[in-house]
Amino acid sequence: MNVLIVVATAGEAERLRDLEAGPSARVVVSGVGPVAAALATARALAQAPADLVVSAGIGGAYPGSRLVPGDLAVASVIVQADLGAWDGEAFLPLETLGLSVQPDRTQGAVFPVWPGAAEAARVAGAACGPALTLCSVTGSHEGAQALAERWPGALTEGMEGAGVAHAALLAGVPALEVRGVSNPVGPRDRAAWRLPEALAATRRGLEAVLSVAQRWPD
Repeated sequence: MNVLIVVATAGEAERLRDLEAGPSARVVVSGVGPVAAALATARALAQAPADLVVSAGIGGAYPGSRLVPGDLAVASVIVQADLGAWDGEAFLPLETLGLSVQPDRTQGAVFPVWPGAAEAARVAGAACGPALTLCSVTGSHEGAQALAERWPGALTEGMEGAGVAHAALLAGVPALEVRGVSNPVGPRDRAAWRLPEALAATRRGLEAVLSVAQRWPD
């Protein structure tokens, strides 16, 4: 199985380049945000086919996830969580509005993941649950709690997963998101970030995904 790994930054990619030593993995840097991630994924798939696309990198952990910096999360679904409309103080997701990011679908902005996700999480010793994508990082306890309540079981927040998943879906390729936790979602406290631990967890998750992918049925 050929796996395309999409990361947002060159710094994340540098920790993963040696995974390309085998014939089954390829790492591309997309830039930050779902649009950049979608475009980079579509371009990479046009250049060379893949059997699985993985959005990987560091991210924040939501309240209630019980995840701490250095932990690992594997997505059970990937959600573009900020697409919708505000009605006063109430947020209306696309499903409530009867809209979808795909003109012929009704599931709003929720993307399915590769069926091997749960097994990859088990192998890596990771949590498995919803991964949320936002165009802007959440910066308050109130905002983090609201998102956690809106999407029960949400584990992590990132900025690229839904873009990668959307491009992969349109190309007919399964997708997955793997996040190493660097910080809790909420007020921006750089001193509390644990980047080396988060990057190490991301790598551990990708190693598990590649291991499972090579023995997963077509």
